[in-house]
Amino acid sequence: MNETVKLPSGVTIPKLSPEEIERRCYLSKDMLDLMHLAPVGQPVACSGEGEALILYYDPARVTEAAPELWYKPMVEEYEPVDVIELESGVEVEKLSTKRAAAMGFYTRERLDQMNYDVVEEPVAYNVRSDGSMIYFYDKRTAVRRPLTCTVCGKDVRYKRKMCRACFEKDLAVRRAEGDAYREKEYGMERERVLFFDLELTGVYDHDEIISVSITNANGEVLMDTLVKPLRKKKWNRTEKIHGISPAMVQNAPTLDEIIPAIKEMFANADNLIAFGVSTDYSHIKYIYESEQEQEALRRKTRCCALEFVRFQNEHYPDNNHASLVDAMRTLDIGWDGIPHSSIADTIACMKVWEALFPHYYTTPMPELPDYSTMTPAAAPAFNEATGEYVHSEADPAAPETALKEKEESYV
Repeated sequence: MNETVKLPSGVTIPKLSPEEIERRCYLSKDMLDLMHLAPVGQPVACSGEGEALILYYDPARVTEAAPELWYKPMVEEYEPVDVIELESGVEVEKLSTKRAAAMGFYTRERLDQMNYDVVEEPVAYNVRSDGSMIYFYDKRTAVRRPLTCTVCGKDVRYKRKMCRACFEKDLAVRRAEGDAYREKEYGMERERVLFFDLELTGVYDHDEIISVSITNANGEVLMDTLVKPLRKKKWNRTEKIHGISPAMVQNAPTLDEIIPAIKEMFANADNLIAFGVSTDYSHIKYIYESEQEQEALRRKTRCCALEFVRFQNEHYPDNNHASLVDAMRTLDIGWDGIPHSSIADTIACMKVWEALFPHYYTTPMPELPDYSTMTPAAAPAFNEATGEYVHSEADPAAPETALKEKEESYV
């Protein structure tokens, strides 16, 4: 078991060998000074014993030091002036208030205002005009007190910067408002509300569409087609999410070939709804050439993910993730087809919207068609445990990372 050291602030850090310190790339305060950097937060490790104890900091948690400290000589190269000795025998030097603040040193009163408790001895001092002493303490070694509620100012914060009691009151108000918003009658015609989903070679602007699915609110599938990209030849990471391989799209139409049909459907729609509009809209908008047409398309689009996030925050505030899979699970809706295929995601989005807005349309939902035949015939095996497709020729790199990126893009 590794030896540990407990700092006066209450933080326990491991004591590591110089070799382990170097392997982890941890930096001492002296090394940070040489690099014109200052640590953020507590030390993460130490080495040595007693007075020779050296503290080390995580290089990922540093910030640029104040410019006036860049050329400060190293401690061993100069003798501090105006040094006093504390009762404990520790020597501290005199610093101006401005210089102390630049080094992250503050008075006890200032740290109290910042909601910190002092647990270690002063690290510097100054003298007021009346001759009284001012002591400065290192903020990094102070302990932050629990923040209080921004509403009542009494109890400790629970969520949304409020204590539990104030949060529950606020939640009740937000839930009532949200339920009233979702229960409204919007008077939409089912034939003029379309749901769509795209599958892409990646999540960036330069990536291409390789699948398009569109249904109306009656559940009728208006389009479900693979698309042959013009530039991309492989997409190993996203292939593990949607299961579409380069071989599957070789004989598919190009995007240009299906654009007229998509435009006609979109022109006859009042609303275009997707789960995670930002990614899909950023790619589908380019079927239009002018900014005016793109803006008209944007005004029609609605994001089902944002509506689900609001619902979840009001009814399931402890849930912290909101992918389409989460929405289906939370609302107890079954899947048609395989998750992450464009047709299954489109149908799922339609059902989630129906559950969130039960009075959105002028007519009730009709009996839905049988979607069992909509799974692409060439689809590879789908591993439900890992949530990914299995290709023997696929690049094995980072399937979990790719799946996480897909789901996080919905939030």
